[in-house]
Order: sequence, then C-alpha cells, then structure tokens
Amino acid sequence: MKIEKGQPGYIKARKMRYLMFAVGEFAIVAAVFFLGYQQTGSRMNLFTVAAAVGCLPAAKMLVEFITMAPYQSISREKYLELEEKAALLTRAYDLIITSKEKVMSVDALVISGHVVCGYTSSTKTDETTLARHIKTTLKNNRYDKMTVKIFHDYHAFLARVEGLGNIAAVQQPDQRRDRSVRKIIYSISM
Repeated sequence: MKIEKGQPGYIKARKMRYLMFAVGEFAIVAAVFFLGYQQTGSRMNLFTVAAAVGCLPAAKMLVEFITMAPYQSISREKYLELEEKAALLTRAYDLIITSKEKVMSVDALVISGHVVCGYTSSTKTDETTLARHIKTTLKNNRYDKMTVKIFHDYHAFLARVEGLGNIAAVQQPDQRRDRSVRKIIYSISM
C-alpha cells in the first residue's frame, strides 16, 4: 500500500524510496560507464556521455534524500492518541514544509474551521516562522482570518486538539473547507 502525503510514516517511506532510487540510478550509471569502457578500452565514448547525463536524475534523488534525512515520522503512540482525540477534525501527519528561507517539519497538523494547530518535535523548527509562513500561504489563497499555532510541547498541543474536538462535537466543522485548507498546506510541503 502506497503511503500518501499527510499519512503517518510518509517521511520514512519517502526517505527509503529516495535512497533506493538514488542507489539504483547510480548503479545504472556506473554499469553504463564500465560497459562503454570495457567495449572501447577508453573512457572517450558515447557511453561516458550517457553515464554523465544519467548522473543528473540520480543526483536529484540523492539531494531529495539528504533534504529529508534529518526528519523523523511521528511515533505510532502519538498517532494513535491523536486519531482518538481528533476523530472529528481534519488531520495531516509527517509534513516537511518548505519556505524560501527554511525547511521545517511538522509531526501532526489539525484543521478545524479557522484554526490550524500543529505539533513539531524538531528543535530546529521555529514555531513563529512556520506559523507565519502557513498563515501567509493561506491568506494568499483567499483563506483570511486563519489562526495558526505550532507547538513544541506535545501535551499543550494535545490539550488544544481536545478543545477543538469538543467544539467540533457540538458544532460540525465544514469538512470540505478544512480539506481545501489541508490541500493548500500539502502544496507547500515536500
């Protein structure tokens, strides 16, 4: 089963995929180069040109892997706890959000009405920069008056999620709108 963006385990699956593709593509490049060298006895042949051009997609996969390498997927325990507490809310997991200045990870994101609430376990992620970037992106896509809050403290995040879940139990959120907001956030995520 393919793990889609926003599902738990996405970062781990993507890292493995990028690593396997990079190793495979570099192996093909090396095979093409050595095949050309074996047949002609020189490195001055078309096989060398093909191998050099083949390094471009292999290097792209390696760069993707290196970019994702420092980040981890959300733990299974936290995922199960959030699924229970935020059953009525729109959720997203394992996002690596990119801006012009930074690459920032978000372990979990919950969307309900005009509120976007996220949790990051990465100490490198600046909460205010990430919240400002998400809010600006949403505003540019005509979602004004959104409240975006990112937490480093899991228990504070969980308390906020429980509060949003209680509100959603009384007042049904607009699921279509929340999914549209999530789709916009996916567009700025790796």
